[in-house]
Amino acid sequence: MTSLRKLGSSDLEVFPLSLGGNVFGWTADEETSFAVLDAYTAAGGNFIDTADAYSAWIEGNKGGESETIIGRWVKARGNRSDVVIATKVSQHPEYQGLSAANIKAAADASLRRLGTDYIDLYYTHFDQLEVPVEEIIGALDELVKAGKVRHIAASNIGAERLKASLDFSDREGLARYVALQPHYNLVSRDTYEGALQDLAAREGLAAVPYFALAAGFLTGKYRPGTTVDSARAGRAREYADSERGRKVLAALDEVAAAHEAPVATVALAWLAAQPTVTAPIASARTVEQLPALLGVAELKLTEAEVAKLTEASA
Repeated sequence: MTSLRKLGSSDLEVFPLSLGGNVFGWTADEETSFAVLDAYTAAGGNFIDTADAYSAWIEGNKGGESETIIGRWVKARGNRSDVVIATKVSQHPEYQGLSAANIKAAADASLRRLGTDYIDLYYTHFDQLEVPVEEIIGALDELVKAGKVRHIAASNIGAERLKASLDFSDREGLARYVALQPHYNLVSRDTYEGALQDLAAREGLAAVPYFALAAGFLTGKYRPGTTVDSARAGRAREYADSERGRKVLAALDEVAAAHEAPVATVALAWLAAQPTVTAPIASARTVEQLPALLGVAELKLTEAEVAKLTEASA
């Protein structure tokens, strides 16, 4: 049984791979989503990541489709207390931004869709610079005190605003961010490394990186001369055509061969080995895609292998 990891300073214990819910209601219909969730939890997984905006970008969708599917699955399985559900606020078409009123209204809407009376981890999805951190933290603290949210976190936020938020929480004795969700992977390191990572380390925040597989590029299926039928193929193709991308793939291939492991597992294992990272996020639109993701829970790279990948991605 894979041991769970403590999420920052919270009392949450999570599986070392967070299952991304962005595909639920997008490239995975409800039946397939249920199958993926069943397989993930059967393997010991307990950390499900979604957002109120998933998947508003699809024609005919309103946003909240992913939360609704997760809520129906939890009700059908009767397992709410066994899973840690993380969702986010600020991007739903009907609940835009981080004003106090919007945060509280969006949380209630998420709770309805999820069919639960509490959210384990509630992220601000994208920071809104014109809203004072005092207003944001104040609203989040109210949700925690009301029992609607267990812990709060931030995604897509700069180091300066993050520090101001933490300082305000400490000064006023209010709910404090316990986790950070940055864009971070082998071909996108400057989106987290540096001031943000250093701050997370100093403040005891858990990093839960999104785009952990770079829109599928770090699965190894995007190679020069190959065509992949995927909704995210365009972005992955950009990485494949870059010199850095080719160097990273070559290093991944070498390490993967040494472990007889999928390339995706190695890419996630590099991320899991980085300071502050508790659980990378990766999504699976089919059950068949899951084993390569779940493998990160068992694969431990050597220091030399981590260094090889770090050098290739520099």
